[in-house]
Amino acid sequence: MSVVRAGFVGLGNIGKPMALRLAAADGIDLVVYDVAADPVAEVTAAGAKAATSVADLAGEADVVCVMVRDDDQVREVAADLDPGTVLVIHSTVSPETPAELEARGLTVLDAPVSGGPMGAADGSLAIMVGGPADALGTARPVLEAMGSKVVHAGPLGAGTRMKLARNLLHFVAFTAATEAQRLAEAAGLDLRALGDVVRHTDAITGGPGAIMHRETTAVLDPGDFWFGVFEHVRALGEKDLRFALGLAEDLGVDVPLTRLARDRLGPGLGLPTDDGAI
Repeated sequence: MSVVRAGFVGLGNIGKPMALRLAAADGIDLVVYDVAADPVAEVTAAGAKAATSVADLAGEADVVCVMVRDDDQVREVAADLDPGTVLVIHSTVSPETPAELEARGLTVLDAPVSGGPMGAADGSLAIMVGGPADALGTARPVLEAMGSKVVHAGPLGAGTRMKLARNLLHFVAFTAATEAQRLAEAAGLDLRALGDVVRHTDAITGGPGAIMHRETTAVLDPGDFWFGVFEHVRALGEKDLRFALGLAEDLGVDVPLTRLARDRLGPGLGLPTDDGAI
């Protein structure tokens, strides 16, 4: 079995469990660096080697994974790497930062992750990768030791753009959840019980991802399979949103996202409005 020399910089809430997965993986020799001593000690106890600096780590790794706080810290790490090293950026950075670092002569993959500390701990992260296929091939054994879904999103920067789209959905949904909680609270409902129902049913239906099967957001042709499916979704959604808006008005609860959803659900699905417009 060939051995991949991997480095990991940044052993925080998500970085540490990712590095622990690498330390336990067959075929990977891992060296780690962090300014905090405790996580370094934990990962080295699991089988990794500790570096005294990023430059020290760079001399012992062909693939360097970075999970640090922001773009500036990523740049600091990149400044100490050799051009032949594959730099894998797991931090969520500006879409322009990976190309900026590539222009310095580095081989770069932007590979943000989704799944949080729990996914990092059990190796079930989704890792969205932008960059050249040959560099991904070099880094793939490292990535597959940390994530159960490794997606080549496209050229450099595409991984970051996919992560931003994914997180747009994540945090808009969080905001919608707070709106639903205000409505439920005003109606005298148990908010924890509501949360249990949401988690239970989203695990069955797939949540918002259940409608994300098309390859385009273009207007649907009436003969398209999805036209009938989404007409049904719109009918149910607009009915329930109408009832929710009525309840909110009765209870004096402001629900601006609900009003937007009522107006934009159909067009967002690619369906015409009552006047035929999209």
